[in-house]
Amino acid sequence: MLSNCSGQVEKKSTSETIELSTKFLETPKLIKTQNSTEADNVNSILEDKLGNLWFGTTGEGVYLFDGKSVKQYSTSNGLKSNMTFCIFESTDGKVWLGTYDGLYIFSKGEFEEIYITSPISSTRKKFSVFSILEDNNGKLWVATVEGVYVYDGNTFELFTVSEVGKGYMSEKHNTENMLQDKNSNIWFGSRTNDGVFRYDGTSIVNFKLEELDDHKWAWPTLEDEQGNIWFNNWGGTYRYDGKSFKSFTKSNGLCSKTIMRIIEDSKGNIWFGGGEGICRYDGKSFKHFTIKDGLPHNGVWSIMEDSKENIWIGTKNTGLCMYDGEKFVSLTE
Repeated sequence: MLSNCSGQVEKKSTSETIELSTKFLETPKLIKTQNSTEADNVNSILEDKLGNLWFGTTGEGVYLFDGKSVKQYSTSNGLKSNMTFCIFESTDGKVWLGTYDGLYIFSKGEFEEIYITSPISSTRKKFSVFSILEDNNGKLWVATVEGVYVYDGNTFELFTVSEVGKGYMSEKHNTENMLQDKNSNIWFGSRTNDGVFRYDGTSIVNFKLEELDDHKWAWPTLEDEQGNIWFNNWGGTYRYDGKSFKSFTKSNGLCSKTIMRIIEDSKGNIWFGGGEGICRYDGKSFKHFTIKDGLPHNGVWSIMEDSKENIWIGTKNTGLCMYDGEKFVSLTE
C-alpha cells in the first residue's frame, strides 16, 4: 500500500551556537539548555563523511560539533521534539534524524521535516521514528510508531513485517531496531514480539530466541567483520553465526544484564554498553569500565568509534565522554 510523501518541510529551524572553552579546543562539550533530567541520555552518536560529530539526546535535541564549536538543535529553534531516537547518514551525505515527533533531514544548516502520510491513522498527534537504514538499492527504510516504511525519495511505501496480533502496525507492536547485513538481509527487532525477524528480499523468517531473564525479544545491532550478527535485550546479548544463536550474560562476564548498544572497533574488539557501565570483549574475556574509570554515568546508551579510533560514549543524565585508549575524558557540563 502506498502513501505519498508530501515533500513539505519546515524551514524555521536555526541553530544555537555554544562556543567551546579553550580546555576543549578539539572536543565538544555538551551544555544542557532544555531542562532535561537525569533520566535523559545521549542515545545516538554519528561521525559524518565531513568529520562532523552528531549527538542525539532524549531531552536536549541534537548537538552538532564541527571541530570548532557545538550547535544545538531543539524545540527552541525548530524541532518539534527534544527526544531523538536515531541519527543516520545516507550514501549521498545527507543526515537524517528520527525523533519522537517526526522525521527530519539536515539541509543548509537546518533540520527540515519530511512528512510521512500514514495510511493507518490520520489523527495521530505524534509520529515517532525509531530507526533508519539505507538498503543496497539506495532506498531508506524508516521504522516508525505505525510500521516500517520504504522511501524511494518520492513516496513512502508501507512494509508489513508481521501480522501476528496487531503486527507492527500500532504503538504496542512496532519495529524499533533494523539492521542490514552483508548479504542484504534486513533484520527487525522489537520489545513486543518474540525473537527477531529477517527479510531476504522475498520472504520473512521469525527466529525464536533463548529466554534471557524473562526476555525473548532482541534488537539487531551489529554485524561484525566475521559476519556474526549481534543482538541485545534487557537480559544480555546474542551472537548469530549464520547457523545458531549463542547467548552472553553477566554469568559469562558481560558487564551488565541490560544491554543497550553494541559496536565493533577497528581492532576487532566488541564493545557493549548497558545499565552497569561498558565492557570491551576481545573474543576471550571482558574488560569492564564504570564511573570509577571515568564514565560520567554507568547507564550507557550509545557508543561510536571515530576515524581517529577514539571511542565516544553517551550516557544517562545527557552524559558524554571520549576514550582515547588510555583514559576517559568527560565532555558534559
